[in-house]
Amino acid sequence: MSIRAILTLVVAAAAFSQTALAVVYPLPAPNSRLVGENIQVTIPSDSTDALEHFAAQYQMGLSNLLEANPGIDVYLPKPGSTMTVPQQLILPDAPREGIVINSAEMRLYYYPKGSKTVVVLPIGIGQLGKDTPINWVTSVQRKKERPTWTPTAAMHAEYAARGEFLPQVYPAGPDNPMGLYALYIGNLYAIHGTNANFGIGLRVSHGCVRLRDKDIKYLFDHVPVGTRVQFINEPVKATVEPDGSRYVEIHNPLSRTEEEFNSETPAPLKLTPVVTKVLADASVSESAVNQALQSRMGMPTKVNGAEENIAPIAPAVPAAPQAPAIQQTNAPATPDNAQPAAPQAQPTITDAAPAAAAATDASKS
Repeated sequence: MSIRAILTLVVAAAAFSQTALAVVYPLPAPNSRLVGENIQVTIPSDSTDALEHFAAQYQMGLSNLLEANPGIDVYLPKPGSTMTVPQQLILPDAPREGIVINSAEMRLYYYPKGSKTVVVLPIGIGQLGKDTPINWVTSVQRKKERPTWTPTAAMHAEYAARGEFLPQVYPAGPDNPMGLYALYIGNLYAIHGTNANFGIGLRVSHGCVRLRDKDIKYLFDHVPVGTRVQFINEPVKATVEPDGSRYVEIHNPLSRTEEEFNSETPAPLKLTPVVTKVLADASVSESAVNQALQSRMGMPTKVNGAEENIAPIAPAVPAAPQAPAIQQTNAPATPDNAQPAAPQAQPTITDAAPAAAAATDASKS
Protein backbone atom coordinates (compact mmCIF):
# COMPACT_ATOMS: atom_id res chain seq x y z
CA MET A 1 0.00 0.00 0.00
CA SER A 2 1.33 3.46 -0.86
CA ILE A 3 2.29 6.08 1.69
CA ARG A 4 -0.53 8.24 0.38
CA ALA A 5 -3.07 5.48 0.97
CA ILE A 6 -2.07 4.78 4.55
CA LEU A 7 -1.53 8.30 5.84
CA THR A 8 -4.23 9.13 8.36
CA LEU A 9 -5.88 12.47 7.73
CA VAL A 10 -7.67 14.34 10.48
CA VAL A 11 -9.42 17.23 8.77
CA ALA A 12 -11.29 19.88 10.73
CA ALA A 13 -13.76 20.59 7.95
CA ALA A 14 -14.86 18.85 4.77
CA ALA A 15 -12.40 16.42 3.24
CA PHE A 16 -10.64 17.42 0.06
CA SER A 17 -8.79 15.67 -2.74
CA GLN A 18 -5.16 14.65 -2.13
CA THR A 19 -4.68 13.31 -5.64
CA ALA A 20 -3.39 16.46 -7.23
CA LEU A 21 -0.85 19.13 -6.96
CA ALA A 22 -1.86 22.74 -6.44
CA VAL A 23 -3.65 23.74 -3.24
CA VAL A 24 -6.59 25.93 -4.25
CA TYR A 25 -8.50 28.00 -1.70
CA PRO A 26 -11.83 29.75 -2.27
CA LEU A 27 -11.24 33.47 -1.84
CA PRO A 28 -12.77 34.85 1.36
CA ALA A 29 -14.75 38.10 1.45
CA PRO A 30 -12.72 41.29 0.90
CA ASN A 31 -12.82 41.97 4.67
CA SER A 32 -11.41 38.52 5.49
CA ARG A 33 -7.93 37.07 4.94
CA LEU A 34 -8.06 33.73 6.80
CA VAL A 35 -8.33 30.63 4.60
CA GLY A 36 -8.06 26.87 4.98
CA GLU A 37 -7.68 24.45 7.88
CA ASN A 38 -4.61 22.71 9.27
CA ILE A 39 -4.57 18.94 9.08
CA GLN A 40 -2.85 16.25 11.11
CA VAL A 41 -1.19 13.26 9.45
CA THR A 42 0.23 10.15 11.04
CA ILE A 43 3.59 9.01 9.71
CA PRO A 44 3.24 5.31 8.78
CA SER A 45 4.82 2.96 11.28
CA ASP A 46 7.05 1.44 8.59
CA SER A 47 7.99 4.72 6.90
CA THR A 48 11.56 5.25 5.74
CA ASP A 49 10.76 8.48 3.89
CA ALA A 50 12.45 11.82 4.49
CA LEU A 51 10.43 14.93 5.33
CA GLU A 52 10.67 16.09 1.70
CA HIS A 53 8.46 13.15 0.69
CA PHE A 54 5.63 14.42 2.88
CA ALA A 55 6.29 18.05 1.97
CA ALA A 56 5.83 17.22 -1.71
CA GLN A 57 2.76 15.10 -1.05
CA TYR A 58 0.96 17.85 0.85
CA GLN A 59 2.17 20.78 -1.26
CA MET A 60 4.42 22.23 1.42
CA GLY A 61 7.94 23.55 1.49
CA LEU A 62 10.37 22.07 4.00
CA SER A 63 10.43 25.33 5.94
CA ASN A 64 6.63 25.20 6.35
CA LEU A 65 6.75 21.74 7.93
CA LEU A 66 9.82 22.54 10.03
CA GLU A 67 8.16 25.63 11.51
CA ALA A 68 4.87 23.86 12.22
CA ASN A 69 6.57 20.79 13.74
CA PRO A 70 9.52 21.93 15.89
CA GLY A 71 12.09 19.19 16.40
CA ILE A 72 10.91 16.98 13.54
CA ASP A 73 13.68 15.00 11.87
CA VAL A 74 14.21 16.29 8.34
CA TYR A 75 15.83 13.01 7.25
CA LEU A 76 13.46 10.53 8.90
CA PRO A 77 10.31 11.78 10.65
CA LYS A 78 9.55 9.40 13.51
CA PRO A 79 7.34 6.53 12.28
CA GLY A 80 3.98 6.55 14.04
CA SER A 81 4.26 10.19 15.06
CA THR A 82 1.72 12.89 14.23
CA MET A 83 2.67 15.80 12.02
CA THR A 84 0.84 19.07 11.43
CA VAL A 85 0.40 20.17 7.83
CA PRO A 86 -0.13 23.96 7.97
CA GLN A 87 -2.79 24.45 5.32
CA GLN A 88 -4.49 27.29 7.18
CA LEU A 89 -2.96 30.66 6.41
CA ILE A 90 -3.50 34.39 6.28
CA LEU A 91 -3.44 35.88 2.80
CA PRO A 92 -0.63 38.42 2.33
CA ASP A 93 -1.27 42.12 2.74
CA ALA A 94 -1.09 42.71 -1.01
CA PRO A 95 -3.54 43.12 -3.91
CA ARG A 96 -5.36 39.92 -4.80
CA GLU A 97 -4.10 40.09 -8.35
CA GLY A 98 -1.72 38.04 -10.46
CA ILE A 99 1.17 36.47 -8.56
CA VAL A 100 2.29 37.47 -5.07
CA ILE A 101 5.56 35.95 -3.82
CA ASN A 102 6.18 36.18 -0.08
CA SER A 103 9.82 35.24 0.37
CA ALA A 104 9.55 35.15 4.17
CA GLU A 105 7.08 32.24 4.14
CA MET A 106 8.40 30.75 0.88
CA ARG A 107 5.00 30.66 -0.77
CA LEU A 108 3.71 31.85 -4.12
CA TYR A 109 0.10 33.01 -4.35
CA TYR A 110 -1.61 33.04 -7.75
CA TYR A 111 -4.99 34.74 -8.13
CA PRO A 112 -6.43 33.50 -11.45
CA LYS A 113 -8.37 36.35 -13.04
CA GLY A 114 -12.12 36.01 -12.50
CA SER A 115 -11.87 32.70 -10.63
CA LYS A 116 -12.56 33.77 -7.00
CA THR A 117 -9.83 31.37 -5.90
CA VAL A 118 -6.19 31.57 -4.89
CA VAL A 119 -3.61 28.90 -5.77
CA VAL A 120 -0.84 28.52 -3.18
CA LEU A 121 2.47 26.88 -4.12
CA PRO A 122 5.67 26.36 -2.09
CA ILE A 123 8.88 27.80 -3.48
CA GLY A 124 12.64 27.83 -3.06
CA ILE A 125 14.35 31.22 -3.00
CA GLY A 126 17.79 32.80 -3.23
CA GLN A 127 20.67 31.92 -0.95
CA LEU A 128 22.02 34.41 1.54
CA GLY A 129 23.87 37.00 -0.52
CA LYS A 130 22.05 35.94 -3.70
CA ASP A 131 18.67 37.06 -2.50
CA THR A 132 15.35 36.87 -4.27
CA PRO A 133 13.82 40.37 -4.60
CA ILE A 134 11.64 41.32 -1.63
CA ASN A 135 10.05 44.65 -2.60
CA TRP A 136 9.34 44.67 -6.31
CA VAL A 137 6.36 44.83 -8.67
CA THR A 138 6.98 43.50 -12.18
CA SER A 139 5.25 41.22 -14.68
CA VAL A 140 5.67 37.99 -16.62
CA GLN A 141 7.67 39.11 -19.66
CA ARG A 142 7.63 35.81 -21.52
CA LYS A 143 7.38 32.06 -21.01
CA LYS A 144 9.47 29.25 -22.39
CA GLU A 145 9.16 25.49 -22.45
CA ARG A 146 12.45 23.59 -22.25
CA PRO A 147 14.64 26.60 -21.46
CA THR A 148 18.39 26.45 -21.86
CA TRP A 149 20.61 27.97 -19.21
CA THR A 150 23.76 30.03 -19.64
CA PRO A 151 25.76 30.48 -16.42
CA THR A 152 27.18 33.95 -15.86
CA ALA A 153 30.88 34.67 -15.54
CA ALA A 154 30.40 35.15 -11.81
CA MET A 155 28.80 31.71 -11.59
CA HIS A 156 31.66 30.08 -13.46
CA ALA A 157 34.09 31.68 -11.00
CA GLU A 158 32.04 30.64 -7.97
CA TYR A 159 31.83 27.02 -9.01
CA ALA A 160 35.46 26.86 -10.15
CA ALA A 161 36.54 28.08 -6.71
CA ARG A 162 35.15 24.88 -5.22
CA GLY A 163 36.49 22.63 -7.96
CA GLU A 164 33.35 22.39 -10.07
CA PHE A 165 33.21 23.43 -13.69
CA LEU A 166 30.04 24.45 -15.47
CA PRO A 167 29.42 24.06 -19.20
CA GLN A 168 29.07 27.26 -21.18
CA VAL A 169 25.43 26.42 -21.93
CA TYR A 170 23.18 23.82 -20.33
CA PRO A 171 20.95 22.34 -23.04
CA ALA A 172 17.22 22.00 -22.47
CA GLY A 173 16.12 18.82 -20.75
CA PRO A 174 15.60 17.12 -17.38
CA ASP A 175 19.20 17.80 -16.28
CA ASN A 176 18.90 21.55 -16.80
CA PRO A 177 18.93 23.42 -13.45
CA MET A 178 16.02 25.56 -14.68
CA GLY A 179 13.82 22.51 -15.18
CA LEU A 180 11.41 22.15 -18.06
CA TYR A 181 9.49 25.44 -17.85
CA ALA A 182 10.31 29.07 -17.10
CA LEU A 183 8.39 32.31 -16.66
CA TYR A 184 10.76 35.25 -17.13
CA ILE A 185 10.09 38.31 -14.98
CA GLY A 186 11.88 41.60 -15.38
CA ASN A 187 15.24 41.26 -17.12
CA LEU A 188 17.24 39.20 -14.63
CA TYR A 189 14.94 36.77 -12.85
CA ALA A 190 12.70 33.81 -13.60
CA ILE A 191 10.14 31.59 -11.95
CA HIS A 192 11.23 28.13 -13.03
CA GLY A 193 11.42 24.43 -12.30
CA THR A 194 14.30 22.34 -11.04
CA ASN A 195 16.40 19.31 -11.88
CA ALA A 196 16.67 18.32 -8.21
CA ASN A 197 14.34 16.58 -5.78
CA PHE A 198 15.05 19.01 -2.95
CA GLY A 199 15.17 22.72 -2.34
CA ILE A 200 11.52 23.74 -2.07
CA GLY A 201 11.14 25.70 1.13
CA LEU A 202 14.89 26.35 1.28
CA ARG A 203 17.28 29.12 0.34
CA VAL A 204 19.02 27.35 -2.52
CA SER A 205 18.80 29.38 -5.72
CA HIS A 206 20.86 32.29 -7.00
CA GLY A 207 17.91 34.67 -6.78
CA CYS A 208 15.26 33.07 -8.97
CA VAL A 209 12.08 31.41 -7.68
CA ARG A 210 12.20 27.62 -7.86
CA LEU A 211 9.17 25.31 -7.92
CA ARG A 212 8.60 21.58 -8.14
CA ASP A 213 8.21 20.38 -11.70
CA LYS A 214 4.43 19.90 -11.71
CA ASP A 215 3.87 23.25 -10.02
CA ILE A 216 5.84 25.22 -12.59
CA LYS A 217 3.98 23.28 -15.31
CA TYR A 218 0.71 24.49 -13.75
CA LEU A 219 1.89 28.11 -13.79
CA PHE A 220 3.25 27.76 -17.32
CA ASP A 221 -0.12 26.47 -18.54
CA HIS A 222 -2.30 28.96 -16.65
CA VAL A 223 -0.43 32.26 -16.14
CA PRO A 224 -0.66 34.63 -19.14
CA VAL A 225 2.24 36.77 -20.29
CA GLY A 226 1.77 40.24 -18.82
CA THR A 227 0.50 38.94 -15.47
CA ARG A 228 1.38 41.20 -12.55
CA VAL A 229 4.03 39.79 -10.18
CA GLN A 230 4.66 41.29 -6.74
CA PHE A 231 7.51 40.30 -4.42
CA ILE A 232 7.07 40.97 -0.71
CA ASN A 233 8.86 40.05 2.50
CA GLU A 234 6.14 39.59 5.13
CA PRO A 235 7.20 37.28 7.99
CA VAL A 236 4.35 38.51 10.21
CA LYS A 237 0.78 38.58 8.92
CA ALA A 238 -2.34 39.51 10.88
CA THR A 239 -6.05 39.79 10.24
CA VAL A 240 -9.29 40.86 11.88
CA GLU A 241 -12.03 38.53 10.68
CA PRO A 242 -15.68 39.55 10.18
CA ASP A 243 -16.70 37.93 13.50
CA GLY A 244 -14.10 39.99 15.39
CA SER A 245 -11.55 37.18 15.76
CA ARG A 246 -7.96 38.36 15.50
CA TYR A 247 -5.20 36.14 14.17
CA VAL A 248 -1.47 36.49 13.75
CA GLU A 249 0.80 34.24 11.64
CA ILE A 250 4.52 34.46 12.35
CA HIS A 251 7.40 33.03 10.33
CA ASN A 252 11.08 33.37 11.01
CA PRO A 253 12.40 36.39 9.10
CA LEU A 254 15.04 35.78 6.45
CA SER A 255 18.59 36.09 7.73
CA ARG A 256 20.32 39.19 6.38
CA THR A 257 23.90 38.28 7.35
CA GLU A 258 26.02 35.18 7.94
CA GLU A 259 26.09 36.14 11.62
CA GLU A 260 22.29 36.13 11.80
CA PHE A 261 22.08 32.88 9.86
CA ASN A 262 24.49 31.07 12.20
CA SER A 263 23.20 32.63 15.41
CA GLU A 264 21.38 30.57 18.04
CA THR A 265 19.28 33.66 18.77
CA PRO A 266 16.16 34.05 16.63
CA ALA A 267 16.31 37.03 14.29
CA PRO A 268 14.32 40.04 15.53
CA LEU A 269 10.82 40.56 14.20
CA LYS A 270 9.58 43.90 12.89
CA LEU A 271 5.84 44.48 13.15
CA THR A 272 4.24 46.53 10.40
CA PRO A 273 1.64 49.22 11.18
CA VAL A 274 -1.08 46.86 9.90
CA VAL A 275 -0.01 44.10 12.30
CA THR A 276 0.45 46.52 15.18
CA LYS A 277 -3.09 47.84 14.69
CA VAL A 278 -4.56 44.32 14.72
CA LEU A 279 -2.74 43.48 17.96
CA ALA A 280 -3.50 46.80 19.70
CA ASP A 281 -7.16 46.00 20.36
CA ALA A 282 -8.23 45.66 24.01
CA SER A 283 -9.57 42.14 23.35
CA VAL A 284 -6.13 40.80 22.43
CA SER A 285 -4.35 38.59 24.97
CA GLU A 286 -0.79 39.73 25.58
CA SER A 287 0.22 36.22 26.60
CA ALA A 288 -1.22 34.80 23.37
CA VAL A 289 0.77 37.30 21.33
CA ASN A 290 3.95 36.52 23.27
CA GLN A 291 3.44 32.79 22.71
CA ALA A 292 3.05 33.35 18.99
CA LEU A 293 6.13 35.58 18.88
CA GLN A 294 8.15 32.96 20.74
CA SER A 295 7.01 29.88 18.84
CA ARG A 296 7.01 31.29 15.29
CA MET A 297 5.21 28.22 14.02
CA GLY A 298 4.11 29.73 10.72
CA MET A 299 0.40 29.08 11.34
CA PRO A 300 -2.42 31.49 12.18
CA THR A 301 -2.87 31.82 15.94
CA LYS A 302 -6.01 33.34 17.43
CA VAL A 303 -4.99 36.02 19.91
CA ASN A 304 -8.36 36.97 21.34
CA GLY A 305 -11.24 34.87 22.60
CA ALA A 306 -10.97 31.28 23.83
CA GLU A 307 -7.56 30.15 25.05
CA GLU A 308 -7.87 26.74 23.40
CA ASN A 309 -7.41 28.40 20.02
CA ILE A 310 -3.93 29.56 20.94
CA ALA A 311 -0.99 27.59 19.57
CA PRO A 312 1.18 26.02 22.31
CA ILE A 313 4.61 27.38 23.05
CA ALA A 314 7.32 25.65 21.06
CA PRO A 315 11.03 26.32 20.67
CA ALA A 316 11.84 28.83 17.97
CA VAL A 317 13.07 27.09 14.83
CA PRO A 318 16.11 28.28 12.90
CA ALA A 319 15.81 30.47 9.85
CA ALA A 320 15.06 28.63 6.63
CA PRO A 321 18.09 26.43 5.99
CA GLN A 322 20.29 26.57 2.95
CA ALA A 323 21.09 23.36 1.12
CA PRO A 324 24.67 22.09 1.48
CA ALA A 325 26.88 23.56 -1.23
CA ILE A 326 27.67 20.14 -2.64
CA GLN A 327 23.99 19.61 -3.43
CA GLN A 328 23.37 22.92 -5.12
CA THR A 329 22.69 22.33 -8.78
CA ASN A 330 20.83 25.57 -9.50
CA ALA A 331 22.87 28.50 -10.67
CA PRO A 332 22.27 31.96 -12.06
CA ALA A 333 22.09 32.40 -15.69
CA THR A 334 22.31 35.08 -18.26
CA PRO A 335 16.32 35.26 -21.06
CA ASP A 336 17.69 33.83 -23.94
CA ASN A 337 20.38 35.75 -22.07
CA ALA A 338 18.51 36.91 -18.92
CA GLN A 339 20.02 35.94 -15.60
CA PRO A 340 18.34 32.67 -14.56
CA ALA A 341 -16.09 34.68 10.37
CA ALA A 342 -17.92 31.75 9.40
CA PRO A 343 -16.08 28.41 9.32
CA GLN A 344 -13.25 28.65 6.83
CA ALA A 345 -13.69 27.09 3.42
CA GLN A 346 -11.55 23.99 2.96
CA PRO A 347 -8.89 24.08 0.25
CA THR A 348 -8.89 21.63 -2.59
CA ILE A 349 -5.93 20.19 -4.41
CA THR A 350 -6.05 20.21 -8.16
CA ASP A 351 -3.77 19.04 -10.93
CA ALA A 352 -1.37 21.83 -11.43
CA ALA A 353 -0.91 21.55 -14.64
CA PRO A 354 10.19 41.03 -21.65
CA ALA A 355 13.59 41.88 -22.43
CA ALA A 356 14.45 41.02 -26.00
CA ALA A 357 15.46 37.37 -26.30
CA ALA A 358 19.03 36.67 -27.27
CA ALA A 359 20.63 33.37 -28.19
CA THR A 360 20.27 31.43 -24.94
CA ASP A 361 18.03 31.42 -21.88
CA ALA A 362 19.43 32.66 -18.67
CA SER A 363 18.24 33.75 -15.28
CA LYS A 364 19.57 33.97 -11.79
CA SER A 365 18.09 30.49 -11.29
